[in-house]
Amino acid sequence: MARACLTAAPPTLLRSASLFSKNPRSGINVGLPGGLWRPLLRANLAASAVSNSSTAEKPLENVAVTKKRVVSGVQPTGSIHLGNYLGAIKSWVGLQDLYDTLFLVVDLHAITMPHDVEQLTKSTRTSAALYIACGIDPTKSSIFVQSHVSAHAELTWLLSCVTPISWLNKMIQFKEKSRKSGEDVGTGLLTYPLLMASDIILYQSDLVPVGEDQRQHLELTRDVADRVNHLYGGRKWKKLGGRGGKIFKVPEALVPETCARVMSLTDGTAKMSKSAPSDLSRINLLDTPDQIANKIKRCKTDSALGMEFGNVERPECNNLLSIYQQVTGKTQQEVIAECGEMSWGQFKPVLTDALVAHLQPIQKTYSEVIADQSYLDSILGEGAAKANLIANSTLKNVYSAMGFVPRTIPSTKLKV
Repeated sequence: MARACLTAAPPTLLRSASLFSKNPRSGINVGLPGGLWRPLLRANLAASAVSNSSTAEKPLENVAVTKKRVVSGVQPTGSIHLGNYLGAIKSWVGLQDLYDTLFLVVDLHAITMPHDVEQLTKSTRTSAALYIACGIDPTKSSIFVQSHVSAHAELTWLLSCVTPISWLNKMIQFKEKSRKSGEDVGTGLLTYPLLMASDIILYQSDLVPVGEDQRQHLELTRDVADRVNHLYGGRKWKKLGGRGGKIFKVPEALVPETCARVMSLTDGTAKMSKSAPSDLSRINLLDTPDQIANKIKRCKTDSALGMEFGNVERPECNNLLSIYQQVTGKTQQEVIAECGEMSWGQFKPVLTDALVAHLQPIQKTYSEVIADQSYLDSILGEGAAKANLIANSTLKNVYSAMGFVPRTIPSTKLKV
């Protein structure tokens, strides 16, 4: 009966419905029970396709945009972990109702270092499915794979031709990674900040969710956008028919209130990372309860008594308490009232139970999504279609402003 009602609902109701319900314990959006998200998703995608078909052939400037646009993404290298979730993806969920949101799996970024071909394919799909499982609603946000929009690579080349190499040489992450890998590193490691810039300005983004460690990349993006606007925008662009004199919007930083910086379980002064050699340093979103318990049991602690926030001499204590606060939705005062007098032996099982309870609904929805490849592909296809519409409009303007001959579409299809 529930399935029939959902699939029979009119498009106006379907577009306002959510695929997710609020978990009262964890406070996160989780998939509808019993696999009910599937028929609702099918109907929403169908309704969206009908709606989009009426605007797909119209010029972008005729499509009204009432919300500011936010774009973000996560690399599919390794497994998405608690740091990715609490530091980025969880905050995206709340942005969906406030902004026009596009969330991409940045697979092109995943090949700046040597990679496993089969693993990249698998982890790209896994990442997309986890976006949905964590609460990204395909009826509110566009979810797509970066490489499915060729404009990313094209714009990156154009930007690389106008960006001084001295700007790239200053990037901290390039210095750190090249130092670890030696002199024989790929060129992509140096130029990938321009790909990141393309990811943002290609969609005329207004805001970009960033943490403190990402501000340098956003500043480079802003500088590059300003440089292109200066070189090819203004009166020159207006003479070519451009509107507003600017080719790119210059994006601003958006620091979500719920954004958390999650540190390594083996070193409270280092950020939780996919690239850390030990898997014990992170909680992966798809870890089993036994794996979570083992990692928390073996994580680094100290010999001080009690639990406290904010003591710079106890980074591991602050990190583990912060994780507990995030997954339970409690305030610092409530956490201290509950756990302040606990020993590590008492606190670790409490933290383990909270993590398992928080991740179980995510893992359940993930299992449903990843098991049905056609549904996942339809979501990624729908997201890529919208992304290409926006991206190709921007890229066309850039080519025109830089003096390239416009592309022509053959009137007849050629056979290969």
